[in-house]
Amino acid sequence: MGNTAMCKVCGSDKGLRTAGSQTNLDQNALPEYYCVEHYPGQPPLMLSDSNTSFLRAARAGNIDKVLEYLKGGVDISTSNQNGLNALHLAAKEGHVDLVQELLDRGAAVDSATKKGNTALHISSLAGQAEVVKILVKRGADINAQSQNGFTPLYMAAQENHLDVVRYLLENGGNQSTATEDGFTPLAIALQQGHNQVVSILLENDTKGKVRLPALHIAARKDDTKSAALLLQNDHNADVQSKSGFTPLHIAAHYGNVNVATLLLNRGAAVDFTARDGLTPLHCAARSGHDTSVELLLERGAPLLARTKNGLSPLHMAAQGDHVECVKHLLQHKAPVDDVTLDYLTALHVAAHCGHYRVTKLLLDKRANPNARALNGFTPLHIACKKNRVKVMELLVKYGASIQAITESGLTPIHVAAFMGHLNIVLLLLQNGPRPVSNIRGETALHMAARAGQVEVVRCLLRNGAIVDARAREDQTPLHIASRLGKTEIVQLLLQHMAHPDAATTNGYTPLHISAREGQVETASVLLEAGASHSLATKKGFTPLHVASKYGSLDVAKLLLQRHAPPDSAGKNGLTPLHVAAHYDNQKVALLLLDKAASPHTMAKNGYTPLHIAAKKNQMEIARVLLQYGAETNILTKQGVTPLHLASQEGHADLAALLISKGAQINIQTKSGLTALHLAAQEDKVAVAEILAKNGANLDQQTKLGYTPLIVACHYGNAKMVNFLLQSGASVNSKTKNGYTPLHQAAQQGNTHIINVLLQNGAKPNAVTVNGNTALGIARRLGYISVVDTLRVVTEEIITTTTTVTEKHKLNVPETMTEVLDVSDEEGDDTMTGDGGEYLRAEDLRELGDDSLPGQYLDGMNYLRFSLEGGRTDSSDRSFTPTHHSYYSPKHEGMMDEMLNCHQVSALSRENERDSYRLSWGTENLDNVALSSSPIHSGHSSPCPDHGDHSSFLVSFMVDARGGAMRGCRHNGLRIIIPPRKCSAPTRVTCRLVKRHRLATMPPMVEGEGLASRLIEVGPSGAQFLGKLHLPSAPPPLNEGESLVSRILQLGPPGTKFLGPVIVEIPHFAALRGKERELVILRSETGESWKEHHCEHTQEELNQILNWHGRGSVSDELDTPEELERKRVCRIITRDFPQYFAVVSRIKQDSNLIGPEGGILSSTVVPQVQAVFPEGALTKRIRVGLQAQPVNLDVVRKILGNKATFSPIVTLEPRRRKFHKPITMTIPVPKSNSDPVLNGFGGDTPTLRLLCSITG
Repeated sequence: MGNTAMCKVCGSDKGLRTAGSQTNLDQNALPEYYCVEHYPGQPPLMLSDSNTSFLRAARAGNIDKVLEYLKGGVDISTSNQNGLNALHLAAKEGHVDLVQELLDRGAAVDSATKKGNTALHISSLAGQAEVVKILVKRGADINAQSQNGFTPLYMAAQENHLDVVRYLLENGGNQSTATEDGFTPLAIALQQGHNQVVSILLENDTKGKVRLPALHIAARKDDTKSAALLLQNDHNADVQSKSGFTPLHIAAHYGNVNVATLLLNRGAAVDFTARDGLTPLHCAARSGHDTSVELLLERGAPLLARTKNGLSPLHMAAQGDHVECVKHLLQHKAPVDDVTLDYLTALHVAAHCGHYRVTKLLLDKRANPNARALNGFTPLHIACKKNRVKVMELLVKYGASIQAITESGLTPIHVAAFMGHLNIVLLLLQNGPRPVSNIRGETALHMAARAGQVEVVRCLLRNGAIVDARAREDQTPLHIASRLGKTEIVQLLLQHMAHPDAATTNGYTPLHISAREGQVETASVLLEAGASHSLATKKGFTPLHVASKYGSLDVAKLLLQRHAPPDSAGKNGLTPLHVAAHYDNQKVALLLLDKAASPHTMAKNGYTPLHIAAKKNQMEIARVLLQYGAETNILTKQGVTPLHLASQEGHADLAALLISKGAQINIQTKSGLTALHLAAQEDKVAVAEILAKNGANLDQQTKLGYTPLIVACHYGNAKMVNFLLQSGASVNSKTKNGYTPLHQAAQQGNTHIINVLLQNGAKPNAVTVNGNTALGIARRLGYISVVDTLRVVTEEIITTTTTVTEKHKLNVPETMTEVLDVSDEEGDDTMTGDGGEYLRAEDLRELGDDSLPGQYLDGMNYLRFSLEGGRTDSSDRSFTPTHHSYYSPKHEGMMDEMLNCHQVSALSRENERDSYRLSWGTENLDNVALSSSPIHSGHSSPCPDHGDHSSFLVSFMVDARGGAMRGCRHNGLRIIIPPRKCSAPTRVTCRLVKRHRLATMPPMVEGEGLASRLIEVGPSGAQFLGKLHLPSAPPPLNEGESLVSRILQLGPPGTKFLGPVIVEIPHFAALRGKERELVILRSETGESWKEHHCEHTQEELNQILNWHGRGSVSDELDTPEELERKRVCRIITRDFPQYFAVVSRIKQDSNLIGPEGGILSSTVVPQVQAVFPEGALTKRIRVGLQAQPVNLDVVRKILGNKATFSPIVTLEPRRRKFHKPITMTIPVPKSNSDPVLNGFGGDTPTLRLLCSITG
């Protein structure tokens, strides 16, 4: 330091003083100097040494020394002459632990040197990344500026400390902060040539959430210097951002011509297409940078480039109202009427946005003012919807048709009226549009009423609109306004002589509709105008009925105040009180009773409101009715009381209420049914307990002699059987035919109930009037498990007698079939007036305010139809089972016999025992004879109990001789087992599963349906009637699929044959020639299903066909054509699963396609093909092709002459991704010969491709 004088403590050379008297100093010693701040009065020799040593220790990172000095009293903020303290020095040298310790001991994290540098500045300048992280986490000001404006980020960028720069940026470092000289971190990095730092700074220089690459940022900032530097290191000028944009897209978007020129000179692709199909020209046109547009066009930018939605640069320029850009594009021959995928022209876009200048420019360049979008909207429609008055006037001036209609029949005035744009409506009226209705027959007045546009309604009426114009189903504007409660519009219409009692096709007046919707003000206005409250719909409902149905209390009050009769009889003699009781509208019911409505009024079948309340379990209404004097024992025409109905439905509380009010327990209907009979029928034990406690006769007989116990046995209601037996019901009571509960349970095949009856003293030897025991009935009906149960307890007498055959009639107890239809569904659509096909307020609004593709499309999807649902071929639908057509389980046995009408042979009791001797001789086993020759079937063989016959009920025996057996209950059901195909004597069991017992159905894809009942396969002695043997997961049905036969159950499951055998099952599928096909599904356990395939040679099949046994099987085997005519499905199998199911579906052509590619063609519509190029698939998979022709008659019925359709084509498997595009060939639908096409005349037909993944 030489002889320069400075303060011993801080090193300052300002204001120095020497310590003490010069006389005390050694003449040879140098004087000691202190500044004014540190002058102690006497020389602080120890302090000065400690501070200096402390700072030296901090600089050296000697944490022990630093702590020692701090304990000795050294101030932690002590600094040297430049203002550097211990934290600054430790940070500069990167002593992480010491920095932590100093901060823990209270060192100020943002203390600055004399030049304003903090520890963060110093560590950033020195590149001490770990120290930087500590300081930032401890709260250091990341954007602190020194005296010259330097920030920590600036210092790190200057020294090329990449990690520090990245960390500071990630934690809020602001690279926009400049020094006093105006330098930013980016500028200094560029000056120093630090390329990586430049890239990081540029990539982080974005205001949005998406970070762009460095070159993109340079393009955005028009920073040619940065761009040039970056391109020196990476020559790819087309580097993409995450969204697929190149720097040229960015430069074009911001209109930065300098960078754009640089990029183009460095090889940037002028036609580069981003992810959504945007080119740089799109970006420049959309942003209105005409200079950039001109540059790109000069460099060869594609003028007709399109986005994924078909938008061209011209559309983009029109959207942004950029006149100069539009001019440039048109000067370069851009087609003025170029269309998007939705057939929108630039004129549509300009009209949508209300851009007058662009609209005029386009029209001057001969743009078509009547161009139609995909939904039929013209630019004029769009201008009317968006209330673009000036654009609308301009379009009309240039010849836009005010009569143009959309595909839904809307003219511009419809659109303007719906949206409530009065000025446009007036302008259109001045141009004289004739009255036009849309496809639903709605006029502009309908539309304005629907949207609640009062001023538009007034304007239209003043200009001669037809006030009672009728739309579809004869709805008038008054109907619509009444439904929506638009009172002011209702008044306007009535003032202009609207008919207040105008009726729809179903007879609904505006007052009916107001009553339904609860619009009391509207109803009041209508009544004041003379609307009749007594007019009835076609179903006979008055407005008061409708108000009662929908609980419109205020409207009901108003109607009664206007003297509407409270007991007016409507449909089936129903009064408003009946209706209120049915729909549990308690307040309306109480109002009616208060207004003298009679609680005793009967409907056509004798039902009173109390009957309905009892059946529907409407407790509160029942109480009110009883309070108003309703009779508890009043009878319908069939003798039914409210207690009967409550008992049948299981309403225990309501039954108790009726009994407490004097209801007779044992009163009988005309067929002799008591409340207990009906509770037993439906297994309502809780109700039965109440009835029994209140004195119900447990053994009361119906006219046919059925007691409640016999009824419960018939329907298999085990809980009720147990209750009645425990309550003392007679176990051996008999019907008029001599049937005991045991006989009835045997007839129904219910083993569990039979065991319960036997345990409670049932007599197994009791005989019916015809001399049958329960065992005999079970044998006759083929119930194997029931026979096994009863055989051990029944005494059988062997006698020799002549065989007598008789028809076995099922004994079925009486039931109550009386019902009351309270619904009024026929008119609901009319009353709603706003079904799925009607225009709603949201529909027009869905056009959207964005000018982006897809948002121009009008959302009026009110024209909805289903091609599948439109078929009119009755043969296809009459017998197709649906989810709503199952039989009730309680009718199961009876219904099978009634529907099939097969005669079951009966034998005399004396010979029954001979039929069941378990012997392997030429004897009868079960119901089939075993003989030395194979078993064969006859076409009309009776079903015997014994003897040598060739048909079966449930099972038959077969061995190596083979057999051919027909099911005697179901015509067309047959099993053929050729000789030497059965390895051991086997009892084959076969029955059709009743569909209503199935939990789920076989798995179906779209267009498939079950074509027969399911075939059930079970082992010898299987208890088929038990639900445990039903498939736990029967085949589920998808859309367009249905079972066309009952499920077939065979057995023993898992039986394997030595060759193919044949199972034939009848079905009820309508195959429509070759349009549909049958598919066989199989299930091994009833839990999962798969398609049945049986590989067999033609030789094996010929052996079956040529097999001659006792009679020729080939004579009996039908040809495929005969099978199709008879609707019989032939199944060839080598083993028995547990279940077979026959399914119908749209004809599917399939083939294995592999990496080599291939062609798949439809046999239904040969023009339909799928071509798979080589490499489209990486492995062999089965591909299916379905083509369903569309019925032209159905299309004409729904759409008239507005559209034609190609076949509907499905390719399986769906959602399959191919490695190369595949080619689908579909025949183009023939254009309709009618000159009026698509709802407008003279225009060229349009072709559209509709796609759906889910159908």
